[in-house]
Amino acid sequence: MLNTVLKEQPAELSTSITKNWTEQAIECYTLNGNCAECSIRKAHYSFDCQMPRIVEILKLMNGEPVIKD
Repeated sequence: MLNTVLKEQPAELSTSITKNWTEQAIECYTLNGNCAECSIRKAHYSFDCQMPRIVEILKLMNGEPVIKD
C-alpha cells in the first residue's frame, strides 16, 4: 500500500515532509482532507496542495497523529 501511495506522488514532493506529523498535516487530518476549510486554501496560495496525500503516507508510516487540545 505504501509503495502505491508513494508512486502516486509528484516527483517534486519531498519525502522529508512524510516523516513526521506537522501542524498543517494534523489540520488536514482533522478536516478529513476538506480543502474548503483548510487555512492554506483560505490564504489563496497559488499551488496545488498535496497534503491529503501526505496525510495518507503519514498514517501508513506513523499511525494516527496525537492531537493536543
